[in-house]
Amino acid sequence: MNNLPEDCIAKILSLTTPRDVCRLSAVSRIFSSAADSDDVWNHFLPSEFPAGFAAPEGLPTRKRLFFSLVDNPLLLLHDPPHLVSF
Repeated sequence: MNNLPEDCIAKILSLTTPRDVCRLSAVSRIFSSAADSDDVWNHFLPSEFPAGFAAPEGLPTRKRLFFSLVDNPLLLLHDPPHLVSF
């Protein structure tokens, strides 16, 4: 599987679970790199989450944003789109 392009591995990983992605990141360097891809972690964010949302400083990747939201949920309000922490 290490002969597959990284974007293909990322697509496969995005079809699993966050837990599986973290486990599979230990398989090889290419899996680790694919597991850090924003494309993978975008699949685990809520579908109504704004695609162009700029993550708060200190959360430069979608992976970090995902784990931050697990620990600190946010409420997404739609009109106008903005996030409210609670």
